[in-house]
Amino acid sequence: MTVRVVYTDLDGTMVGPRGCFFRAEGGPTTLEPARALVELLDAGIALVLVSGRTRPQLVEAAGIFGADGFIGEMGAIIGWNGERLIESEILRGAMPESYEQVPESLLDELIGLHPGRLELHTPWHAGREIDVMLRGRIDVAEVDAWLAETGFGWLSMRDNGLIAPANMPDLGVVPHVYHLVPDGVSKGEAVAYDLKRRGLDPTEAIAIGDSASDLEMARSVGRMHLVANAIRHPDIAALLTGHTNAVVEAGSVGLGWASAVRGAIAAP
Repeated sequence: MTVRVVYTDLDGTMVGPRGCFFRAEGGPTTLEPARALVELLDAGIALVLVSGRTRPQLVEAAGIFGADGFIGEMGAIIGWNGERLIESEILRGAMPESYEQVPESLLDELIGLHPGRLELHTPWHAGREIDVMLRGRIDVAEVDAWLAETGFGWLSMRDNGLIAPANMPDLGVVPHVYHLVPDGVSKGEAVAYDLKRRGLDPTEAIAIGDSASDLEMARSVGRMHLVANAIRHPDIAALLTGHTNAVVEAGSVGLGWASAVRGAIAAP
C-alpha cells in the first residue's frame, strides 16, 4: 500500500550532531535531509515526530519541520494539528491514578544505587509530564528487576540511544540516554494509537529510528528503518532478529534518514 505517514525519531536519526539538521555524522554539512524533507512534504505524506522530547519542544520542532503531529516523552504524549491548533492527549499506561509523576524519592534511591553511572539528563530532564529522563550506563534488566522488587513494577527503564561522552566525561564509556516510563507507554503503542486515530492501516506507515526504543515502532508499521549508527548499540543486532520488517540504511543519521524517506516516497 502507499505510504501515507512517516514516524521518525529526532536525535541521532533525523538530526545529526548537536541536534543540527544540516550536519552529517562527524560534522560535515549536508543538504540531503532538507531536500528529502521537502520531497516528502511535496508528496503529501504526513510527518510525525517521535521523540523523548517534551511537548513544548516538539510543538516548536513540528512547526519548523512541517510535521503533521508528534509523539513525545517516549509515547506518553500525542499531539496533532486539530481544529484548535495543536490537539493532544496523554497516555498514562500502567501509572496508577494515585501518582501524577514518578516519585522523587524513588529517583533519589535509584540514582544512589548507581554512583557515577546514572544521573538526571540535565537540563533536558526539566518540564516533563510523565517520564523521567536520565543518562549514564546501567543494566536495564537489573533496574527493571529492582523496580519490581520495590513495588514499582509498573515502571520500566528504556534505552533511547547513545549521547556524547562529554555529558559524563568521568564515566569511562559512552553514556546512554534512558527514560523511566510507565508500562504500556512506548513509541510503538503511541504509533498504533495515532494510526487508529487517523484511520490508517499499519502498512500505510513507516518508522525511522536509531535505538532500541525506536525499534518498538516496528510492530506498529509496515516497515521499520534504522539509520546505520543504530547498529553500534550492542543490543540492536539481537533485537533485529525479532523484526522481519526492519531494514538498516547504509547512511548514518540524516543521510540514512533521507534514504528512508525517499524509499517511502517511491513506494507503490
